[in-house]
Amino acid sequence: MNKIFNFEGPVFTFLSRLADLFWLNLLYILCCIPVITAGAATTALYYVTLKMAKDEEGYITRSYFKSFKDNFIQATIIWAAFLAVLIVMFLDFRIANGGSMAEVFNSSTVSNVVITAVGVMVILIMMTLTYVFPLLARFDNTVFNTVKNAFLISIRHLPYTVLMIVITAIPVVLIWFSPAMLLLVLIMFSATAYINSKFLNKIFILYMPKEEGIDGEGGEEQE
Repeated sequence: MNKIFNFEGPVFTFLSRLADLFWLNLLYILCCIPVITAGAATTALYYVTLKMAKDEEGYITRSYFKSFKDNFIQATIIWAAFLAVLIVMFLDFRIANGGSMAEVFNSSTVSNVVITAVGVMVILIMMTLTYVFPLLARFDNTVFNTVKNAFLISIRHLPYTVLMIVITAIPVVLIWFSPAMLLLVLIMFSATAYINSKFLNKIFILYMPKEEGIDGEGGEEQE
């Protein structure tokens, strides 16, 4: 019994990890408030959780803001680009479903094609976003190669990709159908990133040596 409740036992280890995730979640929410900083905030979140998943996190606050600062420009460029594409696709979807320019899509066939194309693009973007910010946190690379590699890896490891998308979506779905679950917001971002990081570490280790077909993934891990 004493081994269970001592400071190195499973209970205190779990509570310590839970407290770290609460604090990390708060940092993430605060850094996402300006919206345009969401990319850098997500990169910093994964920078910490990728290390937490290997029990190498160190000082969470210092590590978080180090990554936030170091990756701010690249992460913001990537986030702004994806956000712009999503906005355009949303407008296309609205138009195809009877928006103010619905006359352009007066053919049901054209409308269905547009809706299908938007749906496929949203799925591909979700797959790419699952990896792009963790990749940026883990490897030094250009913006273009980071996005390209994220897309290629999402397809190459499709079962993991689907699993991580589902894990990320679960708390959102719970809150959507049960407002009483709103308290999940206090930990959902850091917790899902931490769980996903368990899988991401298994995937990223495969690309430590430079591998043909994935440009630039042999870069050094950020410290």
